[in-house]
Amino acid sequence: MGMDALILSCGTGGGHDSAAKAIVEELRTRGHHAVMLNPYTLRSQSLARRINGAYISMVQNTPRLFGAVYTAGELYRKLPCRSPVYHVNHRMVPFMKKYLASHSYDVIITTHLYPAEILTNMKNRDLQIPKTIFVSTDYVCIPFTEETNCDAYVIPAPDLASDYVRRGVPLEKLHPLGIPTSPVFSNRQSKEEARRRLHLDPHKKYILTAGGSMGGGTIRETIETLMDGVAQRQDVSLVVVCGNNQELYNALTEKRPKNTVIVGYTQDMADYMRASDLFVTKPGGLSSTEAAVCGIPILHTAAIPGCETCNAQYFHTHGMSQVCQDPHQLMAVAMDLLFDQAQCDAMVARQRATMDGSARGILCSFAEYLSK
Repeated sequence: MGMDALILSCGTGGGHDSAAKAIVEELRTRGHHAVMLNPYTLRSQSLARRINGAYISMVQNTPRLFGAVYTAGELYRKLPCRSPVYHVNHRMVPFMKKYLASHSYDVIITTHLYPAEILTNMKNRDLQIPKTIFVSTDYVCIPFTEETNCDAYVIPAPDLASDYVRRGVPLEKLHPLGIPTSPVFSNRQSKEEARRRLHLDPHKKYILTAGGSMGGGTIRETIETLMDGVAQRQDVSLVVVCGNNQELYNALTEKRPKNTVIVGYTQDMADYMRASDLFVTKPGGLSSTEAAVCGIPILHTAAIPGCETCNAQYFHTHGMSQVCQDPHQLMAVAMDLLFDQAQCDAMVARQRATMDGSARGILCSFAEYLSK
C-alpha cells in the first residue's frame, strides 16, 4: 500500500521548491501519494505571494540588506530565547491544524525553515502530527534550524554534521543523505545531443551564467563583464539564463549583445548545463548541487551574503568549483578555467565522486522507513 506524504515548501528561493518537486516526483514514481503545498496558501494566496515577493525583491534589488538580515539571524540565535521567525509562524498553527484534520498523511517533509517552524509550534502545543523530515538545501546550518523540532534532519554531507550539532541539533537526528535533485540532472545525455536540441553551435565553447530561478545576486554585473568579454571572441559564446527576472530579460534582449544567447525562465536548465563548458553562477545550494550532479565546471561569483558564502566555501574546499569575488577579474578567471581542460576534468571528477544524483532516492527510501 502506498504512503501518503505532504511536502512543504515556499517560493523564497527557487531551490526550496526545486528540491520539493524532486521529492514529489520520486515518491510518485514509487507509487506513493505525494502532495506539495506552500503552507501560507492555507491562510491566503496573497499572504504566500507577499512572503515570496518580499524575499525575491530583497535578493534582486538589495542583496546587501539580505546579508544584514542573515547576519542579524546569526546574532539572534545566540540569545536564550526563540526567534521572531518561530513566534510569527505560531499564527499559522490553526490553519495547518485544520488542514491536517481533513487530510491524512504518513510523513511530512519540509524543504524550508518556515514550515518547520510551523510544525514545531504545533508539537509544542502537544498537537499530534505525522513524522517530520527537514531537508536542508544549503551547505551550512542556517539560523534557527536548531530551534525547530523535526523527527529527522536530512543534511547535504557527513562533514557538515558538526555545524548542526554545535548549533544544538541532536546528532541522532542527522542524516547526511544529500540534497535531492530532479532526475533530469542525472541524465548522461552528451554535450553534442544537448547542443543539437538547443540549437547551439557545436564548434564553440559556451559559458553559461544564471542568477538562480529569480535572477538574483550580482548577475547584472556578472553578465555585463561576460558579454563584453565574449563580444571580442569568435570561439566563445555566452548563454544567459535570467530566471524569473523579466526586467533583466527585457533589458538584455533590447541590447542584442554579440555572441550572447538570452534565455528567460526555462525548464531546460539541465540541457543548458550539459551543452555548456563552464557554469558561472552565484553559489545557491540547490543550483550548485544540480550543476555538480550534471557534471559541469563551476565558477562561483560573489555570493549573496549569508548561506551562499558557505556554499561557495564548501564547493571550493572540496574541489568542485572555483570562486571569483572580484568582478574585474571574472573574465580572465573564466577564460583560464574554460581552456584548462585538465583542471575542468579534475573538477568534474570531484563533483561526480561527491554527488551522484542518488540523494532523491535515498531520501525517499528513508521517508518510507520513517513512516512505518
